[in-house]
Amino acid sequence: MNWRKLKVFLLTVLALCLIPATRYYQVDEPLLRFLRGSRHVDPLTLHLSGEFVENNLGTEQNTDGSVTVRMIAEQYLWVPHCVLVPAGAQVHLRITSADVVHSLTFNETEYAIKVLPGTISLADLEFSRAGEYKTVCREFCGAGHYAMRSEMKVVPRDQFPALRAGERGHCAAQ
Repeated sequence: MNWRKLKVFLLTVLALCLIPATRYYQVDEPLLRFLRGSRHVDPLTLHLSGEFVENNLGTEQNTDGSVTVRMIAEQYLWVPHCVLVPAGAQVHLRITSADVVHSLTFNETEYAIKVLPGTISLADLEFSRAGEYKTVCREFCGAGHYAMRSEMKVVPRDQFPALRAGERGHCAAQ
């Protein structure tokens, strides 16, 4: 075997591989976005467009009787601050972070959802009884961490307002 030819071949292949690597925004970023799949969001533009734009946050009623709740975690609050869901219904939670790692927990339940920036965290929840479930962040996220609180209001199914397509439920509507 001719080692000199092999060495030249390997160096050529290495050089050809390094050229696209210098084109981060044209090659690497689209490739990473593709590999991450549909659960990736840009934390810098959450409020501007896409699934987590402000008027799309809150509770959405699905045709099968379940609800989908969309939320954003950011230092030092949950958006929306109060969420309204019906008792006994399946709750599909879709949440992301705009800045750092958070952990959403509901008092009096076993539910805990890790929330990462740039990723949509998914959880299926069900609250069998009506009541107010306080939510807190269990991942230290900075100086204001102690104040990062909100609530999930669970109301009897017959008291949950009927939502039209595109309409979002929230505590102020009750």
